[in-house]
Amino acid sequence: MKKLELIPAIDLIDGQCVRLKQGVYESKTVYAKDPVEQAKIFADFGFRRLHLVDLDGAREGRVVNLNVLEGIKKHTNLTVDFGGGIRSSEDVRNVFQAGADFLTAGSIAVKNPALVENWLQTFGPEKIILGADVKNERIAIHGWQEQTQWTIFEFIEFYLPKGVKTVICTDVARDGMLQGPNLELYKTLLQRFKDLQVIASGGVQSAEDFAALEKMGLHGVIFGKAYYEGRIRPETLKDYLC
Repeated sequence: MKKLELIPAIDLIDGQCVRLKQGVYESKTVYAKDPVEQAKIFADFGFRRLHLVDLDGAREGRVVNLNVLEGIKKHTNLTVDFGGGIRSSEDVRNVFQAGADFLTAGSIAVKNPALVENWLQTFGPEKIILGADVKNERIAIHGWQEQTQWTIFEFIEFYLPKGVKTVICTDVARDGMLQGPNLELYKTLLQRFKDLQVIASGGVQSAEDFAALEKMGLHGVIFGKAYYEGRIRPETLKDYLC
């Protein structure tokens, strides 16, 4: 059985580490004022990868917190995937220049497929992750404020021939709610797209969820609130982090 990759998340608003409930900005809770220091804590625990989301950027339609990415890459050895506010090829170049190992294309992949296809060809499909944020199996964009007509399945089917290898699938209804991940959704994705690397996001409430997702064969899982609320203790995750 392939080992599940555990990916802690840092979501940024006003340069601080926050968590939201179901993507509602007004529900934010600040967990750390210095995200670089938080990233160093994750690295010290033995995590190897970080999911970094510029929520300011997602809301404003431009990359805002690039300096945080630079700081994290300067002070840790974490592999970082970055998303939020990326709207142009110049943004992509700036994000990679700042040290990102991958970037997540979400809203822009809905609004401008031709541009994202160009990124896949120019920067390589291994560098561009498809961000599929889902409400009732339909893709949600712009910080989850707008629901589209695309189903998650149509979205992936559109991008697979264009080279996409990895998708981060977030169930918005479960994000930040500590109610467990949407196992049925991930099971369906794995059955329909056998060669796709699926990273689960949203709803993780305990380390038991990691075991269930690993057994299903997922590539990785992103988690945040369960850690920040003390429900997941990194010292209990040695089997995953070794």
